[in-house]
Amino acid sequence: MSNYLIKNANIVNEGKIFKGDVLIEGDRIAEISESISVKSAETKVIDADDSYLIPGMIDDQVHFREPGLTHKATIFTESRAAAAGGITTFIEMPNTVPQATTVELLEEKFTTASKDSFVNYSFMFGGTNTNLNEILKIDKTKVAGLKLFLGSSTGDMLVDDLNTLESIFSKTDLLISAHCEDEATIKANMEKALAKYGEDIPISEHPNIRSEEACYISSSRAIELAKKTGARLHVFHLSTAKETALFSNKIPLKDKKITAEVCVHHLWFTDEDYAVKGTKIKWNPAVKTAADKKGLWKALNDDRIDVIATDHAPHTIEEKNNIYTKAPSGGPLVQHAVEALFEMHHKGFVTVEKLVQKMAHNPAILFEIKDRGYIRKGYKADLVLINPNAPWTVTKENTAYKCEWSPFEGSTFRSRITHTFVNGNLVYDNGVLTEHSVGERLTFNR
Repeated sequence: MSNYLIKNANIVNEGKIFKGDVLIEGDRIAEISESISVKSAETKVIDADDSYLIPGMIDDQVHFREPGLTHKATIFTESRAAAAGGITTFIEMPNTVPQATTVELLEEKFTTASKDSFVNYSFMFGGTNTNLNEILKIDKTKVAGLKLFLGSSTGDMLVDDLNTLESIFSKTDLLISAHCEDEATIKANMEKALAKYGEDIPISEHPNIRSEEACYISSSRAIELAKKTGARLHVFHLSTAKETALFSNKIPLKDKKITAEVCVHHLWFTDEDYAVKGTKIKWNPAVKTAADKKGLWKALNDDRIDVIATDHAPHTIEEKNNIYTKAPSGGPLVQHAVEALFEMHHKGFVTVEKLVQKMAHNPAILFEIKDRGYIRKGYKADLVLINPNAPWTVTKENTAYKCEWSPFEGSTFRSRITHTFVNGNLVYDNGVLTEHSVGERLTFNR
């Protein structure tokens, strides 16, 4: 491991942007100052040349498909793509094959990541209708939290027994993250669409099938249950403006019991994009209207929505090119999320300071992650340099995902990530990815 001195950076941290230098020694940030002199000939100097230096994104929702679905992706391939995209930490979901619904299966995923991950990692444990005893075995200081699918998605992990749900909410002290879509509403909408169109339903019907009503019913019920039981609830991937009214900005994040996440695709795309992108932008919950996108941005900026994530969920292009009823939901996002968000900054949607708060600071607070998420002396050196004036276009050829495609193909971003550091290791340098896995298992201050 080398020591690095990053000079002349626009450092973005804790609501401020200031010009300065950062010294990395080993795996930690050793010094932050307006000007730092080189103290050793062995220290490698990087001139940031006024690029932004930000703490690496902590992505609290990804699907890296290992084990069992490795024709789509692996921890190795997708963590490398994450490093190229300025994501230095991920929390992965349990709907793999087999599903991570026992302590033993969960630890097998940690073992794989310890060998293969290029960035830092933790995993969600999967709740089902029948595994409450396993849930109660989980040590909250070692695992990111519990994932509940309150609407069916990729993999069969729907938790729909109300007595079971109340038992889980009442008895676990884990942070509960929930996918909220009402199954009965979705089924009724699907039956109507099938009756009208047959199997080849137009992709434009996706937000009508997985509708605003389905999202709101499920989110509001989950929140009601959390308030009743005192559970710690984090609602994943809000997709409607209506849902944002369920969340508060009246108290500090560290004191919130009910929090919310929004994903990059719901901040970027609208239902107008289905005509061009087709099933490539088929996600659960669905991308909805321009009014929903506007409402999500408003709630993100006024702090009703607490974090931004990707819900990275790759499938092969052959799978995605099926007709609507057979095309799976989800798409690859970790390589392009940060640059897409900076593009939205360029368009006036959000400040850089607010982006860093939602991508790095807030996930660290929300999950109580130790020594990450900030540019602070003594913290782990998970850092990203991004040049705000280096336009480039996303193509199939410059993607790093195993599935070899991106929903952002054809998009030109004005900002470009040039360097990514993980635990003080330079893992991405101007388009070149390292071949060394340096990610560490997250630890939590709980």
